[in-house]
Amino acid sequence: MTPLKPYLLRAARDWCLDNGFTPHLLVDATAAGVKVPTGYVEDGKIVLNINPNAIASFNLDDDGVRFSARFGGREFFVEAPLNAVLAIYAKENGQGISFPPDAGAKPEETKPPEEPPPGKPPRKGPQLKVVK
Repeated sequence: MTPLKPYLLRAARDWCLDNGFTPHLLVDATAAGVKVPTGYVEDGKIVLNINPNAIASFNLDDDGVRFSARFGGREFFVEAPLNAVLAIYAKENGQGISFPPDAGAKPEETKPPEEPPPGKPPRKGPQLKVVK
C-alpha cells in the first residue's frame, strides 16, 4: 500500500498556493537521510519555504521531498525523507497539517500469528443440518 503522507503534503501545498499563501515545511534535521544547510538548523529542526518562486526541481514522492534552493545566495540541494517531515503549513496564518514523528515511514510487514488466539477452539467440519 502506498503511504498517505505524500498525498497530504501535496494537497496542503496546493491549498497554500491556491490561496496565495507561502507553503513551509518543518523538517527534523537530525533524521537519517536529511540533507539541509546546517547553518539554518535551530533546535534540530529547519523550516523550508517550498513556494515554486523560491525553489527549483521540486520532487515529492513516496520516498521524500527533494528540491534545489538558495540559502544566503548559495545553491543547495535539499533532501528530506517522509519520516523527517513534521509539518506543512501556510506562513501567513499557520494553518496546515502536522505529523507525529516517523509518520510516513514505510510500515513493516506484519506476519500472521502462528497460533490462533486463545478462546474457542476452531470448529471441525460443517455445522449444517438438513431440515425437512
